[in-house]
Amino acid sequence: MAEFFGYTACRQLSQMFISIIFFHVSEYILALAIHGKSNVTLKSLLISKHYLLAMICSLIEYLIELYFFPGLKEYWWISNFGLALVVLGEIIRKLAIVTAGVAFTHLIKVYHEEKHQLVTHGIYRYVRHPGYNGFFIWSIGTQIMLCNPISTIAFAVVVWKFFSGRIPYEEFFLKQFFGSDYEDYMRKVPSGIPFVR
Repeated sequence: MAEFFGYTACRQLSQMFISIIFFHVSEYILALAIHGKSNVTLKSLLISKHYLLAMICSLIEYLIELYFFPGLKEYWWISNFGLALVVLGEIIRKLAIVTAGVAFTHLIKVYHEEKHQLVTHGIYRYVRHPGYNGFFIWSIGTQIMLCNPISTIAFAVVVWKFFSGRIPYEEFFLKQFFGSDYEDYMRKVPSGIPFVR
């Protein structure tokens, strides 16, 4: 069993758990700092049943492949590339949160609030939905970091499908809130999710 959890497994699993913990705790702390304790719930940790199921499946894949195909986990250049994607995705997402400030929420706003401003500066100058872009990169990066081929594809498909539905829904309200300003912004700046205009 000690050989099963050798250096490779310890390193990759440690990186995975640290990445997950940092992502969720930093999301919660930023939400507290920006919106205040009275406006933040445990939902700001962004942990759902579907998310937990996906992470458990990726861990099961990792352990099965580690046992039956240990050489598959030894491609350090792939694992390190995944780690770089995790860091990049984290930076993009946190820049999105900090740049948008009170305009960034975890729930889609269906009513316009006075504090809700159209943010088009900083990272939003390059990507309309940098928070989604960052999470997309981060989530796929976690699986590349583990050298999980099945979960890499599954995460890419599932997260893309989620955002390909969420972005049009959210932008329906953003167009109502900001009118032609948002439509101009949409024409000039990509969504940040591949193949989602």
